[in-house]
Amino acid sequence: MRYLEDFAPGQEFDLGRSRITQEEIVAFAREFDPQPFHLDDHAAADSIYGGIIASGWHTISLFMRLFVKGLLRDAASLGSPGVDKVRWRHPVRPGDILQALATVQEVAPSRSKPDRGIVRWAYEMRNQDGVVVMTMEGIGMFSRQP
Repeated sequence: MRYLEDFAPGQEFDLGRSRITQEEIVAFAREFDPQPFHLDDHAAADSIYGGIIASGWHTISLFMRLFVKGLLRDAASLGSPGVDKVRWRHPVRPGDILQALATVQEVAPSRSKPDRGIVRWAYEMRNQDGVVVMTMEGIGMFSRQP
């Protein structure tokens, strides 16, 4: 179990990888982001992307799954008040293998609640070629060691 004290600025975590398929891209888009370049081969081919791409929200969802699997499920996580500076830097395409990375930026015990604190993170997703496809910053709340 990782507690607040187990994190330090500069610490990097490789959270794992996930392959994204066209079927997953289209299913997510149908449900949550039904824009033509996420749904339809012909419309996507005629778009500025030249083919189907994943919704940025899908990319964030994949990141979150890898973050939980790769770190949070074995940590004293108390959730998060949010994320900042989300950027979709490069299109995610069917067949891409996405790697999730998290780097600790800051660790701060709470002044008002001594049993917890926050970790500020820099998050990144890269494709199989090492191209950064998404970046964002986040804050996680963690329990302190008992």
